[in-house]
Amino acid sequence: MARRRREGSAFNLAFLDIMSCGFGAVILFFMIIVSQIAIENQERLKEELSQIERLEARVAAGERQLAQLRAGARDALTERASAGAMAEELAAAVREARARMDERQRTALERREEIERLRAELEELERQSQELAEQSVTPDDAGRQIRSVEGTGERAYLTGMRMGGERVLILVDVSTSMLDKTIVNVIRRRNMPFERKVNSPKWQRVLQTIDWLTAQIPEDSQFQVYLFDTSVRPLIEGTDGEWLDASDTAGKLDEAIEKLREVDPNGGSSLHWPFELVREMSPRPDNVYLITDSLPTQGATEPRRRTVSGQERQRHLERAFRQLPTNVPINVILFPLEGDPRAAPNYWELTLRTGGTFMSPTEDWP
Repeated sequence: MARRRREGSAFNLAFLDIMSCGFGAVILFFMIIVSQIAIENQERLKEELSQIERLEARVAAGERQLAQLRAGARDALTERASAGAMAEELAAAVREARARMDERQRTALERREEIERLRAELEELERQSQELAEQSVTPDDAGRQIRSVEGTGERAYLTGMRMGGERVLILVDVSTSMLDKTIVNVIRRRNMPFERKVNSPKWQRVLQTIDWLTAQIPEDSQFQVYLFDTSVRPLIEGTDGEWLDASDTAGKLDEAIEKLREVDPNGGSSLHWPFELVREMSPRPDNVYLITDSLPTQGATEPRRRTVSGQERQRHLERAFRQLPTNVPINVILFPLEGDPRAAPNYWELTLRTGGTFMSPTEDWP
């Protein structure tokens, strides 16, 4: 009995060992499988994470590209709007420029028509004045001249200009522009030697005109001759503010006329001082003869700029006109300067407003 028990116990132990080993093998097998699965899962997870990162990078790049495209689209829209606005501005500027050009063309045409009309009126006035002068100048008048003057016939008078009045004032422009009728030649002549400068045809005509005017002063009248540029001074030295008796001053006047031939025309011109002189003379003149060629280049003060426009010169004349007293006729003898088309109509208007006469001698006078 005891032996059977020992045999059965040994069998039981062996079976238990086998079962334990098998169970351990199963556990080991499962552990190996689980470990392999975990490794595979980790590798798959890493791969998926890497793929996710790549996708996120692509998404970020796409978002950046989209932002750039949106910014580019906004810039394009802005540029298009700016281009449209600029195009509108350019179109408006073109329309405005065309309108100004049309207006200037109309203004130029109107000015030409006005100049032609004034020229025709001046020619008619000169014709009428010539007829009146031919009727009014008599041998007795010529015999009462205080100075002798060369020439006969047409040389004996300036059309429409008769010297008269108790007090006669002659104002002579001696600015640079009196040297010639064109700006180019004026600039050229002012740099010449004195002898060539004062022998210019225009200046010689001015001298001959003054010669004639002073010779026509009535013997029983008083007179005075002043020269002006940017200031004013008497032709006969030491007679500033005085009236001279024509009957007593013939010889002295001859000497002064000769000195006038030594005057060097220079500088700009201002009518402020000559017209102020007309107002301050006591007693005032009852006839004024203004010999000039253009509108004044300055007023009472020296201009800040070297150039002066036509409108500014016209304003200088208007301001100078305010210096004149009433009831004093201003007679204008104009030797036109090329480039100053406003001079003739403005001086013509000045003579109309003061009751004087206007004349522009022809180039063949005297």
